[in-house]
Amino acid sequence: MKVLVTDPIADAGLDVLREAGHEVETGYELEGNDLLEAVSDANGLIVRSGTEVTATVLEAAEDLVIVGRAGIGVDNIDIDAAKDHGVIVANAPEGNVRAAAEHTVAMTFATARSIPQAHIRLKNGEWAKSDYLGTELNGKTLGVVGLGRVGQEVAKKLDSLGMDVVAYDPYISEERAERIGAELVEFEPCLEAADFVTVHTPLTPETEGLIGEAELDLLGDGYLVNCARGGVVDEDALAAKVEDGTLAGAAIDVFAEEPLAADSPLLEHDEIIVTPHLGASTEAAQENVATSTAAQVNAALVGEPVANALNAPSIDESAFPRVEPYIDLAETAGKVAAQLLEGRIEDIEVVYEGDIADEDIEFVTASALKGVFQPLEWQVNAVNAPQIAEDRGVDVTESKTRQAEDFQSLVSVTVSNDDDEVSVDGTLFAGDDPRIVRIDGYRVDAIPHGRMVVTRNTDEPGVIGLIGSVMGTHDVNIAGMFNARETIGGEALTVYNVDSEVPDAAKAELESDERVIGVSDITLNGQS
Repeated sequence: MKVLVTDPIADAGLDVLREAGHEVETGYELEGNDLLEAVSDANGLIVRSGTEVTATVLEAAEDLVIVGRAGIGVDNIDIDAAKDHGVIVANAPEGNVRAAAEHTVAMTFATARSIPQAHIRLKNGEWAKSDYLGTELNGKTLGVVGLGRVGQEVAKKLDSLGMDVVAYDPYISEERAERIGAELVEFEPCLEAADFVTVHTPLTPETEGLIGEAELDLLGDGYLVNCARGGVVDEDALAAKVEDGTLAGAAIDVFAEEPLAADSPLLEHDEIIVTPHLGASTEAAQENVATSTAAQVNAALVGEPVANALNAPSIDESAFPRVEPYIDLAETAGKVAAQLLEGRIEDIEVVYEGDIADEDIEFVTASALKGVFQPLEWQVNAVNAPQIAEDRGVDVTESKTRQAEDFQSLVSVTVSNDDDEVSVDGTLFAGDDPRIVRIDGYRVDAIPHGRMVVTRNTDEPGVIGLIGSVMGTHDVNIAGMFNARETIGGEALTVYNVDSEVPDAAKAELESDERVIGVSDITLNGQS
């Protein structure tokens, strides 16, 4: 498949893609119509912060499966539009965590001890020893705004150097904060208590301008360090607060507009240390994010779950082998159920019984939804299937139970509306051999592959012979048959594996017999 790389990444990442057999095309200066043309036939797209992946770009990329961000921040990618188009968005949150944390710590020391300023003056021939009276970190309070992966690393490193740590993060538990040595507090108390504040939040509508004039006043005679994302801190307000002495200093690695303009007020004050977005600029970090992103692109292009997907279910790498066989099984059960139900689908229920109930089944449920909607939607996958359900007003429920009556594990998909309901149960034989074992409570043993025909008929002699005869008359070969009934002489259900499509004339002929209640043609595995 074709993978387009529009921002430079380490060669190690490109090698991972090529070794998987993909065609890798690089275009580091692409923009406008040139970018739209280049992405039009791409299956994978890898970017850093330089490429804006807009709704227009995604609209042009009809074959796109995944956008991989070689780094953490994804504010340059329209994730909602990607979800609408069924495109996975994944980042590499672990690859540069250590590098970003170390740079934050370095910038904290640099601003506390005026290291760059003293360096420049000494290089210029000045021995300005008496001009720089530094601040020790030991015994001071660190305020961490955003206790994600990088924030946690910074907190642990500076806690070990004798700092007291307070943190603000509305999405983390007090227990987790305590484990890394931080006291979880609200936003304003965090700023008020801190001598040094480090920022570690993504840039979102909620965090844009999060720290402005009023917030900097709360920090008082302290220091601000931002190596996360530009735009979170009001740069004009920061420069003004350093100039009037409200803040002792600041160290900034990221900016609202990059490159930083030559007339930026941040450049006017010696007490503000600036670096050109170097947080992830280490050889190890660049290689890590490149290979991690490439591995995720490879996984997406072969239909495997993506570890760091931001808009799609993901599965821990160690758990994937246990869950993998159930992904196709759930999708197949969903396809069969959807094609058996007459009328609009209003509710979907996915039930897990037995050993599978102990696993992380979010991706499996998404695959079941994909199977349900695939006969109805031109382009549906595990990324946009939950959104399709929401957009269509379809209620989705999921449940688990450790009890399974007849099987080690069972996946059941039920689709329904006000008038009808169809339930399809599947399991695995010998570890990874899928079987449909129940349809609406009828026990069958059907191999879900290719084309299937499901008939409902009265349980009387001669009906199966009739069905076989009609199939033969219309040149439809029966490869396998699985019959079930509830009671002798009651209603029976039969599943046929067939080698070709059943003509409408054959179905009409069968349904004209009063003993045949219904005939449903099921298509699986890309058959048409």
